[in-house]
Amino acid sequence: MEKIYLIIALAPLLGAIIAGFFGSILGRTATHSITILGVLTSTILALIVFNHHILEGAAAFNQNLYTWMQIGNLNISVGFLVDNLTAVMLVVVAFISLMVHIYTIGYMREDKGYTRFFSYISLFTFAMFMLVMSNNFMQLFFGWEAVGLVSYLLIGFWHHKESAIEANLKAFLVNRVGDFGFLLGISLVLAFSGSLDYVEVFASLDGLFYQQLWGLDLITVICLLLFVGAMGKSAQVPLHVWLPGSMEGPTPISALIHAATMVTAGIFMVARMSPLFELSDLALTVVMLVGALTAVLMGLLGIVQNDIKKVVAYSTLSQLGYMTVALGVSAYSVAIFHLMTHAFFKALLFLAAGSVIVALHHNQDIYKMGGLRKQMPITYWTALIGTLALIGFPGFSGFYSKDMIIEAVHFSTLPYANWVYYAVVAGVFITAFYALRMFFLVFHGESRSEHQGANSPQESALSITVPLIILAIPSALIGYFTVEPMLFAGWLDGAISVGANHYSMLELKGQFRGASALIVHSVQTPAFWMMLAGAGTAWLFSLHKTHWADWVQRKFSYVNYVLKSLYGFDRLNEIVFVGGVKKMGNFLWKVTDMGLIDKLLVNGSAKFVGFVGRIVRPLQTGYVYHYAFFMIVGLLIILTWVLFAGENPLILL
Repeated sequence: MEKIYLIIALAPLLGAIIAGFFGSILGRTATHSITILGVLTSTILALIVFNHHILEGAAAFNQNLYTWMQIGNLNISVGFLVDNLTAVMLVVVAFISLMVHIYTIGYMREDKGYTRFFSYISLFTFAMFMLVMSNNFMQLFFGWEAVGLVSYLLIGFWHHKESAIEANLKAFLVNRVGDFGFLLGISLVLAFSGSLDYVEVFASLDGLFYQQLWGLDLITVICLLLFVGAMGKSAQVPLHVWLPGSMEGPTPISALIHAATMVTAGIFMVARMSPLFELSDLALTVVMLVGALTAVLMGLLGIVQNDIKKVVAYSTLSQLGYMTVALGVSAYSVAIFHLMTHAFFKALLFLAAGSVIVALHHNQDIYKMGGLRKQMPITYWTALIGTLALIGFPGFSGFYSKDMIIEAVHFSTLPYANWVYYAVVAGVFITAFYALRMFFLVFHGESRSEHQGANSPQESALSITVPLIILAIPSALIGYFTVEPMLFAGWLDGAISVGANHYSMLELKGQFRGASALIVHSVQTPAFWMMLAGAGTAWLFSLHKTHWADWVQRKFSYVNYVLKSLYGFDRLNEIVFVGGVKKMGNFLWKVTDMGLIDKLLVNGSAKFVGFVGRIVRPLQTGYVYHYAFFMIVGLLIILTWVLFAGENPLILL
């Protein structure tokens, strides 16, 4: 199996290298064929790995491939840890990446950077594979930074647009903040455990448990710093501000970033580090509260967005909040379950949005759409499936994973878990409202498009619609077929760790005995009725009483202003951080550079030399008798010194 693991990781890398260096020579068809073949190979092999580890129950593979660096007793190796958690992630990343590669053929067919784009997305896939297959913190950090680098290149892919350059720079800088905390956490792990290997670090946790740092338990400090990294990559408040801007990149990369690669890295990392997090209730509580805040606040922002891609983007932020909440209540398997189902229906929604954008000649305003149901039937029905999965309609994939998160919070004994429960239930109403508002405005009602007649919207090409159809199948069905084995039959047992005093699947197992029982239970819960209320409100405001929406905006203009200004996070960052850095730079320039260095050290030393020179210069007369006089005076001083000092000439000092 070792060769299979290597091929999974290296096949996309090989495709990226060929496309990047030789794409202009090979041409478009050969370039996309090679990169798609590489990702297809990884997808097929990922399914084999899934079958080997999960369905056949093979033991985890953990082996170093080679030693990259040795510093004293520290060996930094490149190696793979492939267990059930890795197997699930490999299938999700590979399958979504394959669909995005195929979709890109139609979406980017007129773009001048066609071959370069294929090189980037294949490189993105390789970076994510290295991240999820790593067996040590250093390789994890390599994959972590690699996905950040490639996302920078892809968000700013259309570098002729100033907004794209601003967006990729913003993403890069915000993630540097998170990555700084992440690197500090890894450094503490190395400093106190003496290793970067997962197995060795987890085995040393007993020795770390009672140590203190900065007035807190060492484990708590490490977990909080690692979570800062997850907040950056998985866009949790307040490090979320980069993700909506990532919409400046082409739609295929929006789907890849939001569904299966970069933003899921933080969720995966916390799940992988579950043995650490389980030792700190404080860290888990912080994770839970940050996730709840993100789920609600970002969902509300989706309500006031008019850009179709940004509505889906804020949906991603909100759903990542739900996953983070699940991590906080120790429901790691539920978080990964929602990560998996979300990857399929979120990729579907982004690619469906891209299909609409292409049909409307790259117009993204949902208020300039409408009535596309008849003109784009395949896009319509697949988008409907994705929307129903997103809002958690019973029977669709998102329903199972989101409802299990809500139930897991309900059973949690962590502080403030009851408030978080109310927040995630309220988030169900918000999700249904913004998702169906977008769906109704885009596909129903009268057409408001500027393109009519010969330029009227038409169904997209097969390279776009085929991935939509393929993604619609798991978006509708995969939750039903995997909820029981993943959560109740122990697919992830051994890959994650849950403390005896924290959330246990035993509570949920006692309540639900399979997918059908969960559906029956759901209609009796507040979440189900909140979903229906949100759907009804969206229909009322978007199709039936559209003037009510205008009245609400006028009546609650201040609330609308707060939401439109994105809670002022960008303004706060501009004033406090950007403005603060500028003021600090000006201070250092004036005080340190000009005052201390230029005036005091450089010019000051020169002036001091000049001052001494002006004093000494009159003594240099050029007359021999002046020099003889100074020599005699100096000799008298030395003789006086020796005479009174006796045997110890230094005594006069």
